[in-house]
Parts: sequence; C-alpha cells; structure tokens
Amino acid sequence: MIDSLIETPKVQVTPLPPASVPEAAPDRRPIIVTNNASKVFAANLGVFDLTLLIPRGTIFGLIGPSGCGKTTTVRMLTGVYKPTDGEVLVMDEAPHKFSTRARERIGYMPQQFVLYPQLTAWENLNFVASLYGLPLLNRHKRLDPLLDFVELQDARNRLVSKLSGGMQRRLAVAAALVNDPLLIFADEPTAGVDPVLRRKFWDNFRALREQGRTLFVTTQYVSEAVYCDYVGVMRNGRLVEMDTPQNLRRKALGGEVIRLVVDAPHERDTLRRLDAHPSVHNVQRTREPGHLFVYTDDATATLPELVTYLNGDSGIHVELIDKYEPPFDDVFVALLKQDAEHD
Repeated sequence: MIDSLIETPKVQVTPLPPASVPEAAPDRRPIIVTNNASKVFAANLGVFDLTLLIPRGTIFGLIGPSGCGKTTTVRMLTGVYKPTDGEVLVMDEAPHKFSTRARERIGYMPQQFVLYPQLTAWENLNFVASLYGLPLLNRHKRLDPLLDFVELQDARNRLVSKLSGGMQRRLAVAAALVNDPLLIFADEPTAGVDPVLRRKFWDNFRALREQGRTLFVTTQYVSEAVYCDYVGVMRNGRLVEMDTPQNLRRKALGGEVIRLVVDAPHERDTLRRLDAHPSVHNVQRTREPGHLFVYTDDATATLPELVTYLNGDSGIHVELIDKYEPPFDDVFVALLKQDAEHD
C-alpha cells in the first residue's frame, strides 16, 4: 500500500574486497559543484542555470520525467558536453578538460547497454580492464570480485546475448567499477528492471557508498528517491529542488502528515476540534468516513498531543493515529505543481 509501511526483506550484497576500496577522502569538499551551468541546444531545449553541490561519499539521485534534461546533465558533468554558460567542477576540474588521472577515477554506466553481445561476461570485463591498462597477470583478482558483487559468477562464460536484460544491466554495473572509481555516474540504471532487481541495484549502490564512493544516479522511478542521500528534481531542463528526501517531503506537503481514523459519526466534531488546535495547519478528508490526514510542523511531537486532545470528554473515539509518509510519487507531483505555479 505505502512504501514506508511495507517491510522489504534484506538483500545480501557481496562486498568488494578491502583492497579495492578507494582511500577515504582527505576532506569534505564537494565532489561536484556547478554554478548556473547551462547547456543550450535551442531556445527551450537543454539544461539551464544548474546549480549543484554534492558532498563526497553520498548517493545523489536526479529524478524527473523523460526529456527533462537528466542525461544532458550527466554528459555535462562527465565532459561529453562543454557548458554553454556557467561553471562546472568535478573533483576540482572542469570536466571538458579532465586530466587522465581524473578520468581514471570516474565510472560511467550509460543509459543504453553498450557492451559486446558476442563476447562472454568475463570477456567483456576483461576488455574493459585492458582499456584501463590493468595488468594481465593478476587481472582476475580484480574481475572475479566484481562478478561476485553483481552475482554473475555463474554466468561468467555465457555470451552476453544470452543473458537476460537484468543480468546485462548488472554486468554494466560491474564494467563501470573495473577501474575502481571514486565517482560513479549511473544513467537510468534500473530502467526496464523488475522491482525486486531494482531493490538489489540500490543495495549494491549503498554498499558502494559505504566503501567511500560517490554515486550520481538518474532515474524516472520517482519512488527510488527514498534510497538517496540527496535528491534533485528536474522539470523542463531546470532544477526545481535539491534536498534530502525528508526535507523535500516537508517542502511539498507544507510540513509532516499524521494519518487519523476516528469513528465516522464524530468526523465533523473532529474536524472542528482539529481546526482549533494550534499545531494543526490543515486537515484533509478522504473518501473513507472518519479517515483524515492532519498536517503539522512536527508529527512526532503533535501526535501524542492529538491523542490526549481528542480522547478527552469529546466522545470522539480514535481508532488509528500514526505518522504518515506519502509515496514519493505524490511528493514529486506536488513539487512540480508548485514550480508550475511560479511560471
């Protein structure tokens, strides 16, 4: 029913060996900084006035509908596109002028599958390793743990053309990690992937973050925002909001939400009493009699107040009251609606 109320079983993730973990960042300077950066293709086509500040060792999710500018943003941050205006710094360098050392520290998983279908999974990873100049003698010490990490060890000798779409996406993740990157860009990594495998992808991404890496992930699946440390919301080539998932919920809804169910005959009296409570900003009725959503600054603090307030001598019977976290799809729609109202 609600993402936050569904208890999803933990998925085991095979960690990469300690030797492959990059050194901890010596400081907390942002790894990506943009200041009013634009890549303009036409009057209303491109990315405009993009301002980002992404800390090291975090997962940043860029969400938005198809065509809103997510891939263009990734290409600008990886140096494929030079910005038309503004400033872009990634690891303290302008991406279109990346040094060889900087490029070696970046992993990239493109939106489209680009590995070779007539090579095996192992041969594809071996080819990518050769591009980075990994020594042939001990190359298996790097590639075998990667196959374990994405759970493709049993399919190592299978032609990529014979792998399922989900297995191909996992192989693409492994290919993006061959060079042991500090910063990883994943453009729509879970597109077309079933919900169970999407959860597996995000478990892998969190494991990489725990190893000190930074991930920049784009997605059309708005609900995946809850897996990120920071989220940027794009609309028509512009960044609408950037914050933590929790703060974006508060901005979209004007605070936090309490779900309240009272006996139906006392719904009207409940509405009257809630309207008089100083901590309540707004109350929304639903189609179910007695089912209400109560908006407040701090649900944790207000919830026990309301229990005492409503269960007094009023005759109101509180059947259910708890903190409610709306699906992020609702948050996303609300943020876009707020932005559209300012156009």
